[in-house]
Amino acid sequence: MERLRTACNRLCSARRTALVPFIMGGDPSLEATKRLIVALEAAGADVIEIGVPFSDPLADGPIIQAASARALARGARPRRIFSAVASVRSRVTVPLVCLTYWNPVLQFGRPAPQAFFRAAHASGFDGVIVPDLPIEAAAAAKRSAAREDVATIFLAAPTSPPPRLRAVARASEGFIYYVSVIGTTGVRRALPAGLLHGVRQLKLLTTKPVYVGFGISTPGQAARVGRAADGVIIGSALIHVIAAARGRSAVQAAASFVARMRRAVGR
Repeated sequence: MERLRTACNRLCSARRTALVPFIMGGDPSLEATKRLIVALEAAGADVIEIGVPFSDPLADGPIIQAASARALARGARPRRIFSAVASVRSRVTVPLVCLTYWNPVLQFGRPAPQAFFRAAHASGFDGVIVPDLPIEAAAAAKRSAAREDVATIFLAAPTSPPPRLRAVARASEGFIYYVSVIGTTGVRRALPAGLLHGVRQLKLLTTKPVYVGFGISTPGQAARVGRAADGVIIGSALIHVIAAARGRSAVQAAASFVARMRRAVGR
Protein backbone atom coordinates (compact mmCIF):
# COMPACT_ATOMS: atom_id res chain seq x y z
CA MET A 1 0.00 0.00 0.00
CA GLU A 2 2.73 2.44 0.96
CA ARG A 3 4.54 1.94 -2.35
CA LEU A 4 1.38 2.96 -4.22
CA ARG A 5 0.61 5.92 -1.97
CA THR A 6 4.19 7.17 -2.11
CA ALA A 7 4.42 6.81 -5.88
CA CYS A 8 1.13 8.63 -6.51
CA ASN A 9 2.06 11.48 -4.19
CA ARG A 10 5.54 11.77 -5.68
CA LEU A 11 4.12 11.97 -9.20
CA CYS A 12 1.72 14.73 -8.16
CA SER A 13 4.49 16.68 -6.44
CA ALA A 14 6.61 16.41 -9.59
CA ARG A 15 3.62 17.46 -11.75
CA ARG A 16 4.06 14.30 -13.79
CA THR A 17 0.90 12.78 -15.21
CA ALA A 18 0.82 9.12 -14.22
CA LEU A 19 0.47 6.61 -17.03
CA VAL A 20 -1.33 3.44 -15.98
CA PRO A 21 -1.59 0.62 -18.56
CA PHE A 22 -4.02 -2.22 -17.91
CA ILE A 23 -3.36 -5.79 -19.07
CA MET A 24 -5.39 -8.94 -18.55
CA GLY A 25 -3.52 -11.54 -16.54
CA GLY A 26 -3.04 -14.66 -18.66
CA ASP A 27 -3.70 -13.00 -22.02
CA PRO A 28 -2.15 -14.02 -24.32
CA SER A 29 -0.43 -16.27 -21.76
CA LEU A 30 0.92 -16.18 -18.23
CA GLU A 31 4.47 -16.10 -19.58
CA ALA A 32 3.55 -13.12 -21.75
CA THR A 33 2.01 -11.42 -18.73
CA LYS A 34 5.34 -11.62 -16.92
CA ARG A 35 7.19 -10.17 -19.91
CA LEU A 36 4.57 -7.46 -20.32
CA ILE A 37 4.90 -6.25 -16.73
CA VAL A 38 8.64 -5.75 -17.15
CA ALA A 39 8.35 -4.22 -20.63
CA LEU A 40 5.60 -1.76 -19.69
CA GLU A 41 7.62 -0.32 -16.82
CA ALA A 42 10.56 0.15 -19.18
CA ALA A 43 8.23 1.87 -21.67
CA GLY A 44 7.20 4.49 -19.12
CA ALA A 45 4.36 3.06 -17.02
CA ASP A 46 4.09 4.60 -13.55
CA VAL A 47 1.57 2.05 -12.22
CA ILE A 48 0.50 -1.21 -13.87
CA GLU A 49 -2.99 -2.67 -13.52
CA ILE A 50 -3.34 -6.42 -13.99
CA GLY A 51 -6.74 -7.98 -14.41
CA VAL A 52 -7.84 -11.24 -12.84
CA PRO A 53 -10.23 -12.68 -15.44
CA PHE A 54 -13.87 -13.29 -14.55
CA SER A 55 -16.67 -14.84 -16.59
CA ASP A 56 -19.07 -11.92 -16.07
CA PRO A 57 -17.04 -8.68 -16.15
CA LEU A 58 -20.00 -6.29 -16.08
CA ALA A 59 -17.95 -3.07 -16.21
CA ASP A 60 -16.05 -4.15 -19.32
CA GLY A 61 -16.81 -3.86 -23.00
CA PRO A 62 -16.20 -6.44 -25.75
CA ILE A 63 -12.42 -6.06 -25.97
CA ILE A 64 -11.69 -6.73 -22.31
CA GLN A 65 -14.49 -9.32 -22.12
CA ALA A 66 -12.78 -11.24 -24.94
CA ALA A 67 -9.40 -10.98 -23.21
CA SER A 68 -10.92 -12.31 -20.01
CA ALA A 69 -12.51 -15.22 -21.89
CA ARG A 70 -9.22 -16.06 -23.62
CA ALA A 71 -7.34 -16.00 -20.32
CA LEU A 72 -9.88 -18.24 -18.61
CA ALA A 73 -9.79 -20.68 -21.52
CA ARG A 74 -6.02 -20.93 -21.08
CA GLY A 75 -6.30 -21.69 -17.39
CA ALA A 76 -5.54 -18.27 -15.91
CA ARG A 77 -6.89 -18.38 -12.36
CA PRO A 78 -6.17 -16.03 -9.45
CA ARG A 79 -3.49 -18.22 -7.84
CA ARG A 80 -1.65 -18.70 -11.14
CA ILE A 81 -1.76 -14.96 -11.83
CA PHE A 82 -0.48 -14.22 -8.33
CA SER A 83 2.35 -16.68 -8.91
CA ALA A 84 3.25 -15.03 -12.22
CA VAL A 85 3.29 -11.58 -10.61
CA ALA A 86 5.41 -12.83 -7.71
CA SER A 87 7.98 -14.23 -10.12
CA VAL A 88 8.69 -10.77 -11.62
CA ARG A 89 7.92 -8.46 -8.69
CA SER A 90 11.62 -8.05 -7.87
CA ARG A 91 12.32 -6.95 -11.46
CA VAL A 92 10.01 -3.92 -11.40
CA THR A 93 9.75 -1.00 -9.01
CA VAL A 94 6.40 0.52 -10.01
CA PRO A 95 3.25 -0.22 -7.99
CA LEU A 96 1.08 -3.08 -9.22
CA VAL A 97 -2.70 -2.96 -8.88
CA CYS A 98 -5.02 -5.94 -9.24
CA LEU A 99 -8.41 -5.42 -10.89
CA THR A 100 -11.02 -8.09 -10.38
CA TYR A 101 -14.64 -8.65 -9.42
CA TRP A 102 -16.19 -9.49 -6.09
CA ASN A 103 -17.05 -13.11 -6.92
CA PRO A 104 -13.40 -14.20 -7.43
CA VAL A 105 -12.49 -12.42 -4.19
CA LEU A 106 -15.16 -14.31 -2.22
CA GLN A 107 -14.43 -17.66 -3.88
CA PHE A 108 -10.67 -17.48 -3.46
CA GLY A 109 -10.47 -19.04 -0.02
CA ARG A 110 -11.25 -18.74 3.68
CA PRO A 111 -11.55 -16.53 5.51
CA ALA A 112 -13.11 -14.45 2.75
CA PRO A 113 -12.28 -11.83 1.68
CA GLN A 114 -9.04 -11.69 3.68
CA ALA A 115 -7.53 -14.74 1.98
CA PHE A 116 -7.61 -12.97 -1.37
CA PHE A 117 -5.97 -9.79 -0.07
CA ARG A 118 -3.35 -11.81 1.80
CA ALA A 119 -2.40 -13.67 -1.36
CA ALA A 120 -2.47 -10.48 -3.44
CA HIS A 121 -0.07 -8.77 -1.03
CA ALA A 122 2.22 -11.81 -0.86
CA SER A 123 2.50 -11.84 -4.65
CA GLY A 124 3.52 -8.18 -4.76
CA PHE A 125 0.31 -6.31 -5.47
CA ASP A 126 0.00 -2.91 -3.80
CA GLY A 127 -3.69 -2.25 -4.42
CA VAL A 128 -6.94 -3.83 -5.55
CA ILE A 129 -9.84 -2.44 -7.61
CA VAL A 130 -13.19 -4.25 -7.46
CA PRO A 131 -15.57 -2.43 -9.85
CA ASP A 132 -18.73 -4.17 -8.64
CA LEU A 133 -18.07 -3.51 -4.94
CA PRO A 134 -19.84 -0.26 -3.96
CA ILE A 135 -18.46 1.76 -1.08
CA GLU A 136 -21.64 1.12 0.94
CA ALA A 137 -20.81 -2.60 1.05
CA ALA A 138 -17.04 -2.31 1.23
CA ALA A 139 -16.35 -1.89 4.96
CA ALA A 140 -15.35 -5.52 5.55
CA ALA A 141 -13.25 -5.62 2.41
CA LYS A 142 -11.44 -2.42 3.38
CA ARG A 143 -10.67 -3.78 6.84
CA SER A 144 -9.36 -7.04 5.39
CA ALA A 145 -7.28 -5.24 2.78
CA ALA A 146 -5.83 -2.86 5.38
CA ARG A 147 -4.77 -5.80 7.56
CA GLU A 148 -2.85 -7.16 4.59
CA ASP A 149 -1.38 -3.76 3.63
CA VAL A 150 -3.31 -3.58 0.35
CA ALA A 151 -4.84 -0.33 -0.88
CA THR A 152 -8.48 -0.29 -1.94
CA ILE A 153 -9.34 1.91 -4.93
CA PHE A 154 -12.91 2.84 -5.83
CA LEU A 155 -14.59 4.18 -8.94
CA ALA A 156 -16.22 7.60 -9.24
CA ALA A 157 -18.71 8.15 -12.05
CA PRO A 158 -19.68 11.25 -14.05
CA THR A 159 -23.21 10.86 -12.69
CA SER A 160 -22.13 10.78 -9.02
CA PRO A 161 -23.36 13.76 -6.97
CA PRO A 162 -20.85 15.65 -4.80
CA PRO A 163 -21.68 13.80 -1.55
CA ARG A 164 -20.96 10.46 -3.20
CA LEU A 165 -17.81 11.75 -4.85
CA ARG A 166 -16.56 12.85 -1.43
CA ALA A 167 -17.36 9.40 0.00
CA VAL A 168 -15.52 7.65 -2.85
CA ALA A 169 -12.56 9.97 -2.35
CA ARG A 170 -12.44 9.22 1.38
CA ALA A 171 -12.61 5.47 0.78
CA SER A 172 -9.97 5.33 -1.98
CA GLU A 173 -6.30 4.85 -1.21
CA GLY A 174 -3.46 5.78 -3.55
CA PHE A 175 -5.70 7.32 -6.19
CA ILE A 176 -9.35 7.72 -7.17
CA TYR A 177 -10.45 5.99 -10.38
CA TYR A 178 -12.66 8.42 -12.31
CA VAL A 179 -14.74 6.76 -15.03
CA SER A 180 -14.71 8.95 -18.13
CA VAL A 181 -17.97 7.72 -19.67
CA ILE A 182 -21.35 6.35 -18.70
CA GLY A 183 -21.16 2.71 -19.74
CA THR A 184 -18.51 0.06 -20.11
CA THR A 185 -14.87 0.10 -21.09
CA GLY A 186 -13.94 0.22 -24.76
CA VAL A 187 -12.06 2.00 -27.53
CA ARG A 188 -13.75 5.28 -28.43
CA ARG A 189 -13.22 7.80 -31.20
CA ALA A 190 -14.11 10.71 -28.94
CA LEU A 191 -14.42 11.35 -25.23
CA PRO A 192 -17.40 13.11 -23.61
CA ALA A 193 -17.41 16.89 -23.94
CA GLY A 194 -17.85 17.37 -20.19
CA LEU A 195 -15.10 14.98 -19.09
CA LEU A 196 -12.46 17.53 -18.15
CA HIS A 197 -15.02 19.63 -16.28
CA GLY A 198 -16.05 16.54 -14.30
CA VAL A 199 -12.44 15.77 -13.42
CA ARG A 200 -11.82 19.33 -12.26
CA GLN A 201 -14.98 19.28 -10.14
CA LEU A 202 -13.85 16.08 -8.40
CA LYS A 203 -10.41 17.57 -7.77
CA LEU A 204 -12.08 20.46 -5.96
CA LEU A 205 -13.51 17.93 -3.48
CA THR A 206 -10.33 16.03 -2.64
CA THR A 207 -6.58 16.31 -2.37
CA LYS A 208 -6.08 12.71 -3.51
CA PRO A 209 -4.83 12.03 -7.06
CA VAL A 210 -7.55 11.52 -9.68
CA TYR A 211 -6.78 9.00 -12.44
CA VAL A 212 -9.11 8.71 -15.44
CA GLY A 213 -9.95 5.52 -17.31
CA PHE A 214 -12.55 3.97 -19.68
CA GLY A 215 -12.25 4.82 -23.36
CA ILE A 216 -8.93 6.66 -23.58
CA SER A 217 -7.63 5.21 -26.83
CA THR A 218 -5.22 7.55 -28.63
CA PRO A 219 -2.20 9.67 -27.72
CA GLY A 220 -4.26 12.79 -28.43
CA GLN A 221 -6.99 11.71 -26.02
CA ALA A 222 -4.40 10.80 -23.39
CA ALA A 223 -2.74 14.21 -23.70
CA ARG A 224 -6.10 15.99 -23.40
CA VAL A 225 -7.13 14.05 -20.29
CA GLY A 226 -3.68 14.46 -18.77
CA ARG A 227 -4.10 18.22 -18.77
CA ALA A 228 -6.80 17.92 -16.11
CA ALA A 229 -6.25 14.54 -14.43
CA ASP A 230 -3.35 13.34 -12.30
CA GLY A 231 -3.20 10.05 -14.18
CA VAL A 232 -4.36 8.39 -17.39
CA ILE A 233 -5.43 4.73 -17.47
CA ILE A 234 -5.16 2.87 -20.79
CA GLY A 235 -7.01 -0.44 -21.02
CA SER A 236 -9.04 -1.53 -24.04
CA ALA A 237 -6.79 0.16 -26.60
CA LEU A 238 -3.75 -1.62 -25.17
CA ILE A 239 -5.56 -4.97 -24.96
CA HIS A 240 -6.51 -4.53 -28.64
CA VAL A 241 -2.85 -3.96 -29.56
CA ILE A 242 -1.83 -7.09 -27.66
CA ALA A 243 -4.59 -9.18 -29.25
CA ALA A 244 -3.69 -8.01 -32.75
CA ALA A 245 -0.06 -9.08 -32.34
CA ARG A 246 1.30 -12.59 -32.11
CA GLY A 247 3.70 -14.32 -29.73
CA ARG A 248 6.65 -12.29 -28.50
CA SER A 249 5.68 -9.45 -30.86
CA ALA A 250 2.71 -8.77 -28.58
CA VAL A 251 5.08 -7.59 -25.85
CA GLN A 252 7.00 -5.40 -28.28
CA ALA A 253 3.82 -3.93 -29.73
CA ALA A 254 2.43 -3.20 -26.26
CA ALA A 255 5.64 -1.52 -25.13
CA SER A 256 5.73 0.62 -28.26
CA PHE A 257 2.11 1.69 -27.74
CA VAL A 258 2.70 2.58 -24.09
CA ALA A 259 5.84 4.53 -25.03
CA ARG A 260 3.76 6.62 -27.45
CA MET A 261 1.20 7.26 -24.72
CA ARG A 262 4.02 8.22 -22.35
CA ARG A 263 5.31 10.83 -24.79
CA ALA A 264 1.78 12.16 -25.27
CA VAL A 265 1.11 12.78 -21.58
CA GLY A 266 4.62 14.13 -20.99
CA ARG A 267 7.79 12.75 -19.48
